[in-house]
Amino acid sequence: MPLWFEDFAAMGEDDELVSPGRTVTEADVVSFAATTGDYNPMHTDAVAAAEGRFGERVAHGALGLSWCLGLSSRTGAFEGSALALLGIENWEFQAPLRFGDTVHTRARVIGTRRTGRGDAGVVRVRYDLVTQDGVVAQTGLLSYLIRNRP
Repeated sequence: MPLWFEDFAAMGEDDELVSPGRTVTEADVVSFAATTGDYNPMHTDAVAAAEGRFGERVAHGALGLSWCLGLSSRTGAFEGSALALLGIENWEFQAPLRFGDTVHTRARVIGTRRTGRGDAGVVRVRYDLVTQDGVVAQTGLLSYLIRNRP
């Protein structure tokens, strides 16, 4: 069931939207590399990555950001109410996403404002992409244009 601008505006600072999880697989990383053309050895070369900073291949940072969007849609909160993604602010990559990690998102509304037309509003959301161990791998703000309740 979607949340509308009014629902997001009524959320308190302790209200969180938590997504279901998904596991990072080799197929995810290979597909993302093929789609983007980013074949950096830290993602695609097991031998080179074993000698690198993380000691193994890790998922692309931008793949984790993409999962934040996809996983948040699985909460149902944005289905049918989101009109546009307006921006990404202060995105930080704090820990690697390793093959086999299971991640989910936690989202908290940090601000809302109605648009000048009055038919929608801007909702700013703080996201954390969290591993199965409770490690925040990525964090940042996303801004959405959200419809008013019909």
